[in-house]
This record gives sequence, C-alpha cells and structure tokens, in this order.
Amino acid sequence: MTKNGNFKRRVRARAAKTGESYSSALMQVRRSGQDKTDPPGKTVRLAVAQTTVCDDPRDIDAIRAAGLEIRQIIKEAHDVNARLVQFPEGAICAPNKRLMSAEGPGKVGPSDWGRYDWNIMSRELQEIRILAKDLGLWIVLGSAHQLTHPRRPYNSLYVISDQGKLVTRYDERMLSNTKISFMYSPGSAPVTFAIDGVRFGCTLGMEAHYPEIFIEYEQRDVDCVLFSTTGASPAFASEMVGHAASNDYWTSYSVDADPRLSSPSGIATPGGQWAARASSDGVPGIAVADITNNPGSLARPWRRTARGGLYEPHLVDDDPRSDCRDMF
Repeated sequence: MTKNGNFKRRVRARAAKTGESYSSALMQVRRSGQDKTDPPGKTVRLAVAQTTVCDDPRDIDAIRAAGLEIRQIIKEAHDVNARLVQFPEGAICAPNKRLMSAEGPGKVGPSDWGRYDWNIMSRELQEIRILAKDLGLWIVLGSAHQLTHPRRPYNSLYVISDQGKLVTRYDERMLSNTKISFMYSPGSAPVTFAIDGVRFGCTLGMEAHYPEIFIEYEQRDVDCVLFSTTGASPAFASEMVGHAASNDYWTSYSVDADPRLSSPSGIATPGGQWAARASSDGVPGIAVADITNNPGSLARPWRRTARGGLYEPHLVDDDPRSDCRDMF
C-alpha cells in the first residue's frame, strides 16, 4: 500500500508540474521507470549550541573562557554522536557596539577595530579547528572576519570540516542599521555546504526577518537552514519555525545563553514544530536532532509549481466587485 501510494503521488506531482492529464502522466512515469520506491533519505545529527556571550574584545580572559566553553560543548556534542555542531553569532566574541565605538561608550559611532585582538581570536579558532579534526566533527561558528584596512570586517559564520579545514564562510548580508552604519561590511551571496548527502544553508544576525533569504535557500535545494544570532528574540524563534513550515525544510536557531531571555536555541522540523530545544534557564548547552532529507516529498515541488505561473491560465477576466453589486 505504501509503495502504491508513493507511486500515485509521483504521478500526481508530474501532472501538476507538466499540465498533463493523470493518464498521460501515468504513462510517462511508467515509461521512465520511475515506478520505484522512494530513495532512502540521508541523515545528519545536528547539535545546536547556546553559549555565554563575550562582548568586550579587550577582555582577554573572557575570550579565552569563551573558547574553552566552545571546546567543552564540542566534546559534549561528540559524546551524543553529533556530526555537526552550530554556535551563535560571534561565539568567541560578539563585540558590543558601544565598547567598539570610537566615540563611546556613551555614544554609538564608527567602530575602532584596533580594539579587537585578532591574534588571540586566531589562536582560539585554531584550537577549535584542531579539536574538530581530532573528534571528526563539523563546526559552524560565528566570528568577525578581518579585511584589509580601511575596509570593515564581515560578520561571518565559519564552516569548519571534520578535517579541521575552513571549507567556506558566510557573511551576513542583511545588516542592522548600526552594523551597516558603523561596524561591518555586508556580504553578497548565499552559502551552502553538504555533509553526508544533507545540504545546509547559512543565515546570521537579524536575517530571520527576511523571508526572501529563506526562499532563496529553498530554491538551492537545502535540507536545513542554520541561523545564528546574539539576540534570543521570541520573534526570531517564531520566524524560524515559520520558515521551516513554509519552505518544507529543517531550520535551526543558535543564540546566546541568557537567563533573561525566553527563546533558547532549538531545531525546527519541516512541519513547523520544535524537534528539540536547549535549556530555557540560560545555561550553556545544546539541542540535538537528526536532520533527515526527504527526496520523496511532494510539498516542495508543488509549491515551486504554484509559484511558477500555474494559476495564470485559470484566471477569469472579471471585476469581482461587479458580482457583489449584482447580488443586492
């Protein structure tokens, strides 16, 4: 029954995509040999972290403590057989706009990036890369990314492979007013990467507010969009669940551990439900879920068909207000 049901859904999907009748679609599917069972999905165990925020780039002890906490969480993720662990925006140090301001801290102004200790940041990142290789674990980690002076740095997500190599980097594109005015250069492109046949997309900062970014990743056939931020906003959390449901893929939400905020890190299913949440009491830790793609899903092909002009031939050239007037 399951096999027959899957076959019928495949025929209906082809008919919707091509405009063929059900009978024609049935014949074409049989000719192409597509009357097979769905291919098995691929699975990656994802751990999404929440960590203690360090916002002063001049505080060397706090930066070192943040690096140590990150490495401890990586080990915790390894202990539960995670394949990938995601960290918040600026996980080692998310520089505070007032502490960075050349006119601050009383006034927010252009950031003085000479206050940011790039050397110690590089050393902490190197320790994380070494541990990733030792444990065979992928890492997605928020960090500022230095550019040549006088260009401002990027606000970035580093993607570190299980070999300890930096394989790609995502730079936040939709920056806040303060970030674009005083702190960072904007990124320009989406970034995807794949682990064991599961494809991930990257988002950062306040980009949960922009559905066009998530639609773009759906068009790139991702199975999960990772979102890292410093603000545990209930709006961000709700938006990530909504993006999961409307695009039929997994989403994740990695934020700072803060007992004053009520939206802990988590992972949302394609059905728009939380699969896992970290502790809501502000304690550093992880949420864990198995991200599984679904090559037999009809929801995404149908939505693409619906967005691609499916309805135009069926539109009626009429003024609906005239019908309303005729009724009375």
